[in-house]
Amino acid sequence: MYLKELKLWNFRKYGSNSDLNREPDLVVPFTKGLNVLIGENDSGKTAILDAIKLVLKTHAYEWIKIEPDDFCKCVEKIRIELEFAGISDDEAKHFIEWLGWDDEIINDKEIGKRPKLILIYQAELRDNKVIPSDVKAGMDGVGHVLNAEARELLKCTYLKALRDADGELMAKKNSRLSQILQEHKLFKKKDKTIPHQLEEIISQANNDIKKYFENEDSAHGEKSNKEQIITPINNFLEAFINDKHSSKFDIADSEIKSILEKISLGIDGYSKLGLGTMNRLFMAAELLHLKKEQYDGLKLCLIEELEAHLHPQAQMKIIEVLESEAKSGIQFILTTHSPNISSKIDLQSLILCNRKDVFPLGEYYSIEDDKPVNKSYTKLEKEDYIYLSRFLDVTKSNLFFAKGVILVEGWSEEIIIPELAKKIGHDLTKEEVSIVNVASTAYLHFAKIFIRNDGKNIKIPVSIVTDLDNRPDKDGKFKKLPNLDPVTDKKIKTKYDNLETLKKELGQTLVKLELAKEWTLEWCLYKSSSLSSLFKASVSEVHSGTEAFKKLENSEWNASKFESKLISKLKKEQGTSELDKVRIASTLAEKIKKSTELVIDENDEYLKYLINAIEHACSYEN
Repeated sequence: MYLKELKLWNFRKYGSNSDLNREPDLVVPFTKGLNVLIGENDSGKTAILDAIKLVLKTHAYEWIKIEPDDFCKCVEKIRIELEFAGISDDEAKHFIEWLGWDDEIINDKEIGKRPKLILIYQAELRDNKVIPSDVKAGMDGVGHVLNAEARELLKCTYLKALRDADGELMAKKNSRLSQILQEHKLFKKKDKTIPHQLEEIISQANNDIKKYFENEDSAHGEKSNKEQIITPINNFLEAFINDKHSSKFDIADSEIKSILEKISLGIDGYSKLGLGTMNRLFMAAELLHLKKEQYDGLKLCLIEELEAHLHPQAQMKIIEVLESEAKSGIQFILTTHSPNISSKIDLQSLILCNRKDVFPLGEYYSIEDDKPVNKSYTKLEKEDYIYLSRFLDVTKSNLFFAKGVILVEGWSEEIIIPELAKKIGHDLTKEEVSIVNVASTAYLHFAKIFIRNDGKNIKIPVSIVTDLDNRPDKDGKFKKLPNLDPVTDKKIKTKYDNLETLKKELGQTLVKLELAKEWTLEWCLYKSSSLSSLFKASVSEVHSGTEAFKKLENSEWNASKFESKLISKLKKEQGTSELDKVRIASTLAEKIKKSTELVIDENDEYLKYLINAIEHACSYEN
């Protein structure tokens, strides 16, 4: 059994009006195994987890209730629905009176009628007081109240963001560790008349301790243990209460519950463990709880901000473990702000939260003509998933947490664009816009993340910055793009055709393609009316030994020689060293930064594609 879908009406930021007889404000699909909610701050990740907890409650018996702040602004009614699928026969027997039947895809190949469970929770706000209802279940949209036994089997495990791992694993009344152990079959007594082995051990220890304190033997002229401890205490008790009361020393009550509350969990050979280590130990204990044998209840674990107290390498290790455990029947729903985690996890497990909606990035099965059909939420295809699994690193994963994204092909664009942006009034860091260097034409793979098959539009403006490498002839003239020869210009034509196809796919999305007017970034900088002089100066500094790049006596450059040499280096002609693009970009960026007189002409035809890219990426809605 797993949580297949969450529906929300008017819960926190997801709402519209108090009429609940309408389509939900949010629908979140989940998969059987690992689900990871990603997105910028305040994108709704925590609200999704809290809605699930509110209905299911947790094994830790946390106090969870609906609050006035949980109601979306200006509405008076909340509704939450949870749909469960993949219910086995052993699980179904506990929920017979609440189950419905529906077509379900079995083993990704067959379709059959299988049990389906829908939980319904509603609450109403009257005079700023919350009037909650019981959790109900049923297929009719109204349902019948779940009994206590059924609700117990539907509880989830929850690890909060600011988790007190040390406190939960230490010996204390109702510690989380004691709760986990109590639910394990090893500590359940089949016959209450027969003591558990731990009870026998503690009883014996209590007797030994009692004998120690009540020992009446004296040695070396000193009073006995009883005379030194027990007798004075009993004398006080007699004075405080009466002579019918006497004291005793023991380790713990010999009942199994009390014994487990006296147990703490640590790591053998270590004391004073740090937060990170204790956090991992706490997770290990919770996984023990989820791996109970012969358990017919829900195996669902919610983890908020998995990265809390964990360094990047530890995050990677834990993700690998969770991915493995997810295959054994445990469902995980995580939230994260960590690019480390989002880069490590299979792209198909990610759910992007953005602007009051969610955007799964994986695949799913749909029933069409009584047959299971594999579909993708995005335009990503099999080869795209393979490519991104290898090259979606920590840096590139920043695109999931940005308000806007600029995809570039190389280091030069990544270096120059931030400084250029500042000159036209945009601080990309402050505006939370990420520049993602995808290398070469790989932007095609990344762009498809934001192009959907489900009709939704991710509200993250994405700019793709590219060029065609359409080289000039010896006279510096360029071929017109539509007239490219399919043989001699095969590479350029292929890229051009791919870009034309991409433009059509982008359609009404917020992904915009910005193509250089001619050739490469360096050529455009050279031809730019705004940056040409600074670019030439940067080339002269980096390639100071190249005669054609040196200034003349009048502090100007020989235009024809400079251009000819630049073309030769950009074309990588034989006998000519390559242009050091990265050093030039770095030098130019510094000159742009330091220049107090520089004014960027926003109509500069050679910079227009960069300016458009910046403006679009910064055009996000607050």
